[in-house]
Amino acid sequence: MKALTKTEFHFDGQKSVYHGKVRDVYDINDDLLVMVATDRISAFDVILPKGIPFKGQVLNQIASKFLDATSDICPNWKLATPDPMVTVGLKCEGFRVEMIIRSILTGSAWRDYQKGCREICGVKLPDGMKENERFPEPIITPTTKADEGHDMNISREEIIKQGIVSEEDYAAMEDYTRKLFKRGQEISARQGLILVDTKYEFGKRNGKVYLIDEIHTPDSSRYFYADGYEERFKKGEPQKQLSKEFVRQWLIEHNFMNEPGQTMPEITDTYAESVSERYIELYEQITGEKFNKAAENDDIAARIEKNVCDFLANKKG
Repeated sequence: MKALTKTEFHFDGQKSVYHGKVRDVYDINDDLLVMVATDRISAFDVILPKGIPFKGQVLNQIASKFLDATSDICPNWKLATPDPMVTVGLKCEGFRVEMIIRSILTGSAWRDYQKGCREICGVKLPDGMKENERFPEPIITPTTKADEGHDMNISREEIIKQGIVSEEDYAAMEDYTRKLFKRGQEISARQGLILVDTKYEFGKRNGKVYLIDEIHTPDSSRYFYADGYEERFKKGEPQKQLSKEFVRQWLIEHNFMNEPGQTMPEITDTYAESVSERYIELYEQITGEKFNKAAENDDIAARIEKNVCDFLANKKG
């Protein structure tokens, strides 16, 4: 099975390219961004050595659908998806903060809570909470965006005090975050899922705050199956979930959390294929639509290059 793990395109008007952990972003004339969702996968801030077939297509198409489904709530950067693995949109000046919103105590927040932490990003947490317990209302726990290494937790007050984001812009981001999350929860509930937590990124263009990057994908969000959630919670059993957490858990079981002295376990073709199947399962579950794989015999890079070049030429013309 093919996977796209590296891109080196040279588009007309290209000013620069940024290779992120998962996405490669091409700047066109300081006006548009061509965002390629590769099949790379990262966990614990490290890129795994093997790509996951169709993962980029899954991420790109889920994000595209949710950007369309929330465009009435706040303006977003998306203009078009000229290829199953590509979104083209407006270039915005990104804020150096990720807005993380959580409705249930789980994942890294639970791991910290177990160690005695009762405050995340300035938000106080009550004693006596259990794993996978709902918060009375969703909490926002922002992080500062790091170019490399770990993003760091930070409070609303510190963000404003340090001048990372103005109070006015932060208030807009906070308001959009709550409304986007509510919409995401409503959509996922119709598909039998709980949107547990997610992250949003925002930027500014011509003085206006825009939603940027991907939203509500399994890389940026965590989903539980609604059916059986309460029963499992009462019994203290693990939740049936659709997110990247299962990859993290697999790495933890193989003694890897990207700590000194640890070695990345081998990613076999069989394991990569099983991860691919989980991503496709999430796509079909969250969208309620069948996933149509892009042609498997394609030269993926050549296809993307043609589709993006055609789009840019038409836009210019």
